[in-house]
Amino acid sequence: MVSEDAVGKSSESAVSTIVNFADEAKLTNGGVKAPSHALLSICKSLVAGGVAGGVSRTAVAPLERLKILLQVQNPHSIKYNGTIQGLNYIWKTEGLKGMFKGNGTNCARIVPNSAVKFFSYEQASKYASALFFLFPSLVFYGFIRQQPGNEEAQLTPLLRLGAGACAGIIAMSATYPMDMVRGRLTVQTEKSPHQYRGILHALSTVFREEGPRALYKGWLPSVIGVIPYVGLNFAVYESLKDWLIKSKPFGLAEDSELSVATRLACGAAAGTVGQTVAYPLDVIRRRMQMVGWKDAASVVTGDRKSKIPLEYTGMIDAFRKTVRHEGFGALYKGLVPNSVKVVPSIAIAFVTYEIVKDILGVEMRISDG
Repeated sequence: MVSEDAVGKSSESAVSTIVNFADEAKLTNGGVKAPSHALLSICKSLVAGGVAGGVSRTAVAPLERLKILLQVQNPHSIKYNGTIQGLNYIWKTEGLKGMFKGNGTNCARIVPNSAVKFFSYEQASKYASALFFLFPSLVFYGFIRQQPGNEEAQLTPLLRLGAGACAGIIAMSATYPMDMVRGRLTVQTEKSPHQYRGILHALSTVFREEGPRALYKGWLPSVIGVIPYVGLNFAVYESLKDWLIKSKPFGLAEDSELSVATRLACGAAAGTVGQTVAYPLDVIRRRMQMVGWKDAASVVTGDRKSKIPLEYTGMIDAFRKTVRHEGFGALYKGLVPNSVKVVPSIAIAFVTYEIVKDILGVEMRISDG
Protein backbone atom coordinates (compact mmCIF):
# COMPACT_ATOMS: atom_id res chain seq x y z
CA MET A 1 0.00 0.00 0.00
CA VAL A 2 1.13 3.53 -0.72
CA SER A 3 1.03 5.82 2.30
CA GLU A 4 -0.73 9.17 2.33
CA ASP A 5 2.68 10.74 2.81
CA ALA A 6 3.92 9.13 -0.38
CA VAL A 7 0.81 10.22 -2.27
CA GLY A 8 1.29 13.79 -1.10
CA LYS A 9 4.93 13.82 -2.04
CA SER A 10 4.25 12.27 -5.46
CA SER A 11 1.53 14.83 -6.15
CA GLU A 12 3.92 17.64 -5.27
CA SER A 13 6.54 16.06 -7.50
CA ALA A 14 4.07 15.80 -10.35
CA VAL A 15 3.20 19.50 -10.07
CA SER A 16 6.87 20.40 -9.74
CA THR A 17 7.79 18.33 -12.78
CA ILE A 18 5.08 19.85 -14.97
CA VAL A 19 6.01 23.37 -13.86
CA ASN A 20 9.66 22.70 -14.66
CA PHE A 21 8.74 21.55 -18.17
CA ALA A 22 6.68 24.69 -18.65
CA ASP A 23 9.60 26.82 -17.49
CA GLU A 24 11.91 25.12 -19.99
CA ALA A 25 9.72 26.46 -22.78
CA LYS A 26 10.44 30.04 -21.74
CA LEU A 27 13.47 32.27 -21.95
CA THR A 28 14.95 33.74 -18.80
CA ASN A 29 13.42 37.10 -19.66
CA GLY A 30 9.94 35.61 -19.77
CA GLY A 31 9.70 35.34 -23.52
CA VAL A 32 9.03 32.20 -25.55
CA LYS A 33 11.83 30.42 -27.35
CA ALA A 34 11.92 31.26 -31.01
CA PRO A 35 10.62 28.36 -33.14
CA SER A 36 13.73 28.63 -35.30
CA HIS A 37 15.97 28.07 -32.25
CA ALA A 38 14.04 24.97 -31.19
CA LEU A 39 14.03 23.66 -34.76
CA LEU A 40 17.78 24.18 -35.07
CA SER A 41 18.36 22.28 -31.84
CA ILE A 42 16.21 19.38 -33.07
CA CYS A 43 18.04 19.31 -36.42
CA LYS A 44 21.43 19.25 -34.70
CA SER A 45 20.33 16.37 -32.51
CA LEU A 46 19.04 14.44 -35.52
CA VAL A 47 22.27 15.12 -37.44
CA ALA A 48 24.35 13.84 -34.52
CA GLY A 49 22.29 10.65 -34.34
CA GLY A 50 22.46 10.14 -38.10
CA VAL A 51 26.24 10.60 -38.24
CA ALA A 52 26.66 8.21 -35.32
CA GLY A 53 24.65 5.54 -37.11
CA GLY A 54 26.40 5.95 -40.45
CA VAL A 55 29.92 5.90 -39.02
CA SER A 56 29.33 2.95 -36.70
CA ARG A 57 27.60 0.79 -39.31
CA THR A 58 30.12 1.44 -42.09
CA ALA A 59 32.93 0.46 -39.72
CA VAL A 60 31.46 -3.02 -39.34
CA ALA A 61 29.81 -3.47 -42.76
CA PRO A 62 31.65 -6.72 -43.70
CA LEU A 63 30.58 -8.37 -40.44
CA GLU A 64 27.01 -7.15 -40.92
CA ARG A 65 26.80 -8.80 -44.33
CA LEU A 66 28.33 -12.05 -43.07
CA LYS A 67 25.83 -12.14 -40.20
CA ILE A 68 22.89 -11.97 -42.61
CA LEU A 69 24.40 -14.60 -44.91
CA LEU A 70 24.84 -16.97 -41.96
CA GLN A 71 21.28 -16.35 -40.79
CA VAL A 72 19.63 -17.30 -44.08
CA GLN A 73 22.00 -19.84 -45.65
CA ASN A 74 20.77 -23.33 -46.49
CA PRO A 75 21.78 -25.82 -43.76
CA HIS A 76 22.15 -28.54 -46.43
CA SER A 77 24.75 -26.59 -48.40
CA ILE A 78 27.03 -24.69 -46.05
CA LYS A 79 29.30 -22.06 -47.59
CA TYR A 80 29.96 -19.83 -44.59
CA ASN A 81 31.50 -21.66 -41.64
CA GLY A 82 32.32 -19.00 -39.08
CA THR A 83 33.63 -15.47 -39.00
CA ILE A 84 37.17 -15.83 -40.41
CA GLN A 85 36.27 -18.45 -43.03
CA GLY A 86 33.16 -16.51 -44.03
CA LEU A 87 35.02 -13.23 -44.51
CA ASN A 88 37.77 -14.99 -46.48
CA TYR A 89 35.18 -16.64 -48.73
CA ILE A 90 33.45 -13.34 -49.47
CA TRP A 91 36.81 -11.69 -50.17
CA LYS A 92 37.94 -14.45 -52.57
CA THR A 93 34.64 -14.71 -54.46
CA GLU A 94 33.46 -11.09 -54.49
CA GLY A 95 36.42 -8.93 -53.49
CA LEU A 96 36.31 -5.66 -51.59
CA LYS A 97 33.01 -4.71 -53.18
CA GLY A 98 31.44 -7.86 -51.78
CA MET A 99 32.59 -7.00 -48.28
CA PHE A 100 30.54 -3.80 -48.39
CA LYS A 101 27.64 -5.04 -50.52
CA GLY A 102 24.39 -3.59 -49.21
CA ASN A 103 26.17 -1.02 -47.03
CA GLY A 104 24.80 1.91 -49.04
CA THR A 105 21.28 0.63 -48.46
CA ASN A 106 22.14 -0.16 -44.87
CA CYS A 107 23.37 3.38 -44.23
CA ALA A 108 20.34 4.83 -46.01
CA ARG A 109 18.29 2.96 -43.42
CA ILE A 110 20.47 3.27 -40.35
CA VAL A 111 21.15 7.02 -40.65
CA PRO A 112 17.48 8.06 -40.26
CA ASN A 113 16.90 5.14 -37.87
CA SER A 114 19.75 6.23 -35.61
CA ALA A 115 18.72 9.88 -35.82
CA VAL A 116 15.13 9.11 -34.80
CA LYS A 117 16.24 6.61 -32.14
CA PHE A 118 18.57 8.97 -30.27
CA PHE A 119 16.19 11.90 -30.56
CA SER A 120 13.23 9.78 -29.41
CA TYR A 121 15.21 8.52 -26.44
CA GLU A 122 16.06 12.05 -25.35
CA GLN A 123 12.42 13.11 -25.58
CA ALA A 124 11.18 9.96 -23.84
CA SER A 125 13.71 10.49 -21.03
CA LYS A 126 12.73 14.15 -20.72
CA TYR A 127 9.01 13.59 -20.30
CA ALA A 128 8.87 10.08 -18.88
CA SER A 129 8.86 11.14 -15.22
CA ALA A 130 5.95 13.53 -15.79
CA LEU A 131 3.93 10.86 -17.56
CA PHE A 132 4.58 8.29 -14.85
CA PHE A 133 3.74 10.73 -12.06
CA LEU A 134 0.35 11.39 -13.66
CA PHE A 135 -0.71 7.74 -13.17
CA PRO A 136 -3.27 7.86 -10.35
CA SER A 137 -2.36 4.42 -9.01
CA LEU A 138 1.20 5.54 -8.29
CA VAL A 139 2.28 1.96 -9.04
CA PHE A 140 5.50 3.24 -10.52
CA TYR A 141 6.29 5.60 -7.66
CA GLY A 142 9.86 5.04 -6.53
CA PHE A 143 10.94 3.72 -9.96
CA ILE A 144 11.09 7.16 -11.55
CA ARG A 145 14.33 8.56 -10.22
CA GLN A 146 17.01 7.27 -7.94
CA GLN A 147 16.27 10.14 -5.53
CA PRO A 148 12.52 10.91 -5.44
CA GLY A 149 11.91 14.61 -5.00
CA ASN A 150 15.27 15.58 -6.48
CA GLU A 151 14.51 16.52 -10.07
CA GLU A 152 18.21 16.74 -10.92
CA ALA A 153 18.79 13.09 -10.02
CA GLN A 154 19.43 10.55 -12.76
CA LEU A 155 16.67 8.34 -14.14
CA THR A 156 16.61 4.79 -12.84
CA PRO A 157 17.77 1.86 -15.02
CA LEU A 158 14.12 0.73 -15.27
CA LEU A 159 12.97 4.05 -16.71
CA ARG A 160 15.96 4.15 -19.06
CA LEU A 161 14.97 0.70 -20.26
CA GLY A 162 11.46 1.92 -20.97
CA ALA A 163 12.62 5.09 -22.73
CA GLY A 164 15.07 3.10 -24.83
CA ALA A 165 12.40 0.57 -25.78
CA CYS A 166 10.04 3.36 -26.90
CA ALA A 167 12.80 4.97 -28.95
CA GLY A 168 13.68 1.67 -30.59
CA ILE A 169 10.08 0.89 -31.55
CA ILE A 170 9.53 4.34 -33.06
CA ALA A 171 12.79 4.29 -35.02
CA MET A 172 12.40 0.71 -36.23
CA SER A 173 8.80 1.18 -37.37
CA ALA A 174 9.66 4.38 -39.25
CA THR A 175 12.44 2.74 -41.27
CA TYR A 176 11.36 -0.92 -41.44
CA PRO A 177 10.76 -1.15 -45.23
CA MET A 178 14.37 -0.01 -45.72
CA ASP A 179 15.58 -2.82 -43.47
CA MET A 180 13.49 -5.34 -45.37
CA VAL A 181 14.94 -4.50 -48.79
CA ARG A 182 18.42 -4.09 -47.29
CA GLY A 183 18.31 -7.75 -46.27
CA ARG A 184 17.46 -8.81 -49.80
CA LEU A 185 20.08 -6.59 -51.41
CA THR A 186 22.66 -7.99 -49.02
CA VAL A 187 22.07 -11.66 -49.88
CA GLN A 188 21.49 -11.36 -53.62
CA THR A 189 24.13 -12.67 -56.02
CA GLU A 190 24.34 -13.11 -59.80
CA LYS A 191 22.16 -16.23 -59.49
CA SER A 192 19.44 -14.50 -57.49
CA PRO A 193 15.87 -14.78 -58.86
CA HIS A 194 15.60 -10.98 -58.71
CA GLN A 195 18.31 -8.45 -59.47
CA TYR A 196 17.45 -5.39 -57.48
CA ARG A 197 19.32 -2.39 -58.86
CA GLY A 198 19.09 -0.36 -55.69
CA ILE A 199 16.94 0.75 -52.81
CA LEU A 200 14.14 2.41 -54.78
CA HIS A 201 14.01 -0.41 -57.35
CA ALA A 202 13.83 -3.02 -54.58
CA LEU A 203 11.09 -1.11 -52.75
CA SER A 204 9.00 -0.65 -55.89
CA THR A 205 9.50 -4.27 -57.01
CA VAL A 206 8.46 -5.75 -53.66
CA PHE A 207 5.52 -3.35 -53.44
CA ARG A 208 4.35 -4.20 -56.98
CA GLU A 209 4.89 -7.98 -56.95
CA GLU A 210 4.22 -8.88 -53.31
CA GLY A 211 2.03 -6.05 -52.07
CA PRO A 212 2.54 -3.31 -49.46
CA ARG A 213 2.29 -5.74 -46.54
CA ALA A 214 5.43 -7.50 -47.77
CA LEU A 215 7.45 -4.41 -46.84
CA TYR A 216 6.63 -5.14 -43.20
CA LYS A 217 7.29 -8.88 -43.12
CA GLY A 218 8.94 -9.76 -39.84
CA TRP A 219 7.77 -6.53 -38.20
CA LEU A 220 6.29 -8.24 -35.11
CA PRO A 221 9.47 -10.06 -34.01
CA SER A 222 11.30 -6.82 -34.72
CA VAL A 223 9.02 -4.91 -32.35
CA ILE A 224 9.41 -7.56 -29.68
CA GLY A 225 13.17 -7.78 -30.23
CA VAL A 226 13.79 -4.05 -30.18
CA ILE A 227 12.40 -3.73 -26.65
CA PRO A 228 15.20 -5.65 -24.90
CA TYR A 229 17.83 -4.75 -27.53
CA VAL A 230 17.60 -0.97 -27.71
CA GLY A 231 16.20 -0.69 -24.20
CA LEU A 232 19.13 -2.60 -22.70
CA ASN A 233 21.61 -0.71 -24.88
CA PHE A 234 20.58 2.64 -23.41
CA ALA A 235 19.96 1.35 -19.88
CA VAL A 236 23.28 -0.50 -19.59
CA TYR A 237 25.29 2.28 -21.25
CA GLU A 238 23.96 5.11 -19.10
CA SER A 239 23.83 3.13 -15.86
CA LEU A 240 27.38 1.85 -16.33
CA LYS A 241 28.61 5.38 -17.02
CA ASP A 242 26.85 6.69 -13.92
CA TRP A 243 28.37 3.96 -11.78
CA LEU A 244 31.88 4.62 -13.09
CA ILE A 245 31.56 8.36 -12.51
CA LYS A 246 30.23 7.93 -8.96
CA SER A 247 32.47 5.10 -7.78
CA LYS A 248 35.57 6.04 -9.82
CA PRO A 249 37.02 2.50 -9.80
CA PHE A 250 40.64 2.19 -10.97
CA GLY A 251 40.68 5.95 -11.50
CA LEU A 252 38.62 5.67 -14.70
CA ALA A 253 36.64 8.87 -14.02
CA GLU A 254 38.20 12.26 -13.43
CA ASP A 255 36.19 15.38 -12.62
CA SER A 256 32.93 13.61 -13.55
CA GLU A 257 34.25 12.89 -17.05
CA LEU A 258 35.01 9.57 -18.69
CA SER A 259 37.66 9.10 -21.36
CA VAL A 260 36.68 8.09 -24.90
CA ALA A 261 38.18 4.63 -24.32
CA THR A 262 36.10 4.13 -21.18
CA ARG A 263 32.92 5.26 -22.91
CA LEU A 264 33.70 2.89 -25.79
CA ALA A 265 33.99 0.07 -23.25
CA CYS A 266 30.60 1.04 -21.77
CA GLY A 267 29.05 0.98 -25.23
CA ALA A 268 30.62 -2.40 -25.97
CA ALA A 269 29.17 -3.88 -22.77
CA ALA A 270 25.74 -2.42 -23.57
CA GLY A 271 25.76 -3.81 -27.10
CA THR A 272 26.84 -7.26 -25.97
CA VAL A 273 24.04 -7.57 -23.40
CA GLY A 274 21.34 -6.24 -25.72
CA GLN A 275 22.16 -8.30 -28.79
CA THR A 276 22.58 -11.57 -26.87
CA VAL A 277 19.08 -11.28 -25.42
CA ALA A 278 17.37 -10.22 -28.67
CA TYR A 279 19.35 -12.19 -31.27
CA PRO A 280 16.89 -15.11 -31.87
CA LEU A 281 14.19 -12.59 -32.79
CA ASP A 282 16.57 -10.99 -35.29
CA VAL A 283 17.11 -14.36 -36.97
CA ILE A 284 13.37 -15.00 -37.24
CA ARG A 285 12.76 -11.48 -38.55
CA ARG A 286 15.37 -11.96 -41.29
CA ARG A 287 13.90 -15.29 -42.38
CA MET A 288 10.38 -13.92 -42.48
CA GLN A 289 11.62 -11.07 -44.68
CA MET A 290 12.81 -13.62 -47.25
CA VAL A 291 9.38 -15.27 -47.48
CA GLY A 292 7.74 -14.54 -50.82
CA TRP A 293 11.07 -14.13 -52.59
CA LYS A 294 11.05 -17.17 -54.86
CA ASP A 295 13.98 -19.54 -54.25
CA ALA A 296 15.33 -17.18 -51.64
CA ALA A 297 17.39 -19.98 -50.06
CA SER A 298 19.21 -20.57 -53.36
CA VAL A 299 20.25 -16.93 -53.37
CA VAL A 300 22.80 -17.85 -50.75
CA THR A 301 23.47 -21.54 -51.33
CA GLY A 302 22.83 -22.07 -55.05
CA ASP A 303 20.87 -25.21 -54.13
CA ARG A 304 17.47 -24.87 -55.77
CA LYS A 305 16.39 -28.37 -54.69
CA SER A 306 16.57 -27.63 -50.99
CA LYS A 307 13.57 -28.60 -48.88
CA ILE A 308 14.13 -25.92 -46.26
CA PRO A 309 10.73 -24.49 -45.26
CA LEU A 310 10.39 -20.90 -46.35
CA GLU A 311 6.68 -20.36 -45.89
CA TYR A 312 5.78 -19.11 -42.43
CA THR A 313 2.30 -18.29 -41.23
CA GLY A 314 3.66 -16.02 -38.52
CA MET A 315 6.39 -15.45 -35.95
CA ILE A 316 5.53 -18.49 -33.81
CA ASP A 317 5.41 -20.73 -36.89
CA ALA A 318 8.80 -19.41 -37.99
CA PHE A 319 10.28 -20.23 -34.58
CA ARG A 320 8.72 -23.69 -34.60
CA LYS A 321 9.88 -24.66 -38.09
CA THR A 322 13.37 -23.27 -37.60
CA VAL A 323 13.91 -25.24 -34.37
CA ARG A 324 12.27 -28.39 -35.72
CA HIS A 325 14.27 -28.55 -38.95
CA GLU A 326 17.58 -27.10 -37.80
CA GLY A 327 17.66 -27.30 -34.04
CA PHE A 328 17.70 -24.67 -31.32
CA GLY A 329 21.20 -23.57 -32.33
CA ALA A 330 19.80 -22.18 -35.59
CA LEU A 331 18.31 -19.30 -33.59
CA TYR A 332 21.88 -18.15 -32.91
CA LYS A 333 23.32 -18.54 -36.39
CA GLY A 334 25.68 -15.67 -37.08
CA LEU A 335 25.91 -14.75 -33.39
CA VAL A 336 29.73 -14.78 -33.33
CA PRO A 337 30.24 -12.32 -36.22
CA ASN A 338 27.30 -10.34 -34.88
CA SER A 339 28.96 -10.16 -31.47
CA VAL A 340 32.22 -9.05 -33.04
CA LYS A 341 30.23 -6.47 -35.01
CA VAL A 342 28.00 -5.23 -32.20
CA VAL A 343 30.79 -4.59 -29.70
CA PRO A 344 32.47 -1.85 -31.77
CA SER A 345 29.28 -0.73 -33.55
CA ILE A 346 27.24 0.21 -30.48
CA ALA A 347 30.30 1.65 -28.77
CA ILE A 348 31.18 3.81 -31.78
CA ALA A 349 27.57 4.94 -32.17
CA PHE A 350 27.20 6.17 -28.58
CA VAL A 351 30.57 7.92 -28.46
CA THR A 352 30.22 9.45 -31.94
CA TYR A 353 26.78 10.77 -31.00
CA GLU A 354 28.12 12.48 -27.89
CA ILE A 355 31.13 13.91 -29.71
CA VAL A 356 29.10 15.29 -32.64
CA LYS A 357 26.53 16.83 -30.29
CA ASP A 358 29.36 18.43 -28.36
CA ILE A 359 30.85 19.81 -31.59
CA LEU A 360 27.47 21.17 -32.71
CA GLY A 361 26.92 22.77 -29.30
CA VAL A 362 23.76 20.85 -28.44
CA GLU A 363 22.91 20.33 -24.77
CA MET A 364 23.92 16.82 -23.75
CA ARG A 365 21.30 14.44 -22.41
CA ILE A 366 22.74 10.92 -22.74
CA SER A 367 23.99 10.52 -19.17
CA ASP A 368 25.27 14.10 -19.31
CA GLY A 369 28.60 12.36 -18.85
